Amino acid sequence: MARRYDPGRRQRIIDAAAAVVRARGIAGLSHRAVAAEADVPLGSTTYHFATLDDLLVAVLRQINAEWLADVERWAEGVDPETEPADELARWLGELLTGERARLELEYELYFAALRHEAARPLAAECLDEMGRILTRIVPDAATARAVVALIDGLTLQALLTDRPYDPEGARTALARIIGGSGHSGA
Repeated sequence: MARRYDPGRRQRIIDAAAAVVRARGIAGLSHRAVAAEADVPLGSTTYHFATLDDLLVAVLRQINAEWLADVERWAEGVDPETEPADELARWLGELLTGERARLELEYELYFAALRHEAARPLAAECLDEMGRILTRIVPDAATARAVVALIDGLTLQALLTDRPYDPEGARTALARIIGGSGHSGA
């Protein structure tokens, strides 16, 4: 039997791995589960991704790219006349009232770096890039890193506790980190 040419197979495997993690968590990620989700032979998953860490890195790379593209689009639309703390609090509210499954997937993959050393550089790159994007909105790189940390903390609290988002509390905390009136002067 001739091999079937399937140029989209690798991407289908990555997408299937994301779906498996979304449904079952990192613990449910296996070549067998991904092959079943992607509707490909088991050997295809190991051909394209020799180890589960290779597969995990590919999924994290894709999810990070999607996340950072969304952050970039948001940052491009920020009104320079609006206080950064107001813009950031509004955006965080949109994230927390949006697709919860997507946020859970992003954070599950992000925290996979705790146990999967191969994923750590990708998690760090994502944090660095998010900070770089935010330097357009806040006064400097150190402030941007602090804002990223606060956003992560508030997001995790919302995901773990199911408490409603407090936009005024978030805005106040962001303004304290940003300093002054919270306006970057950009």
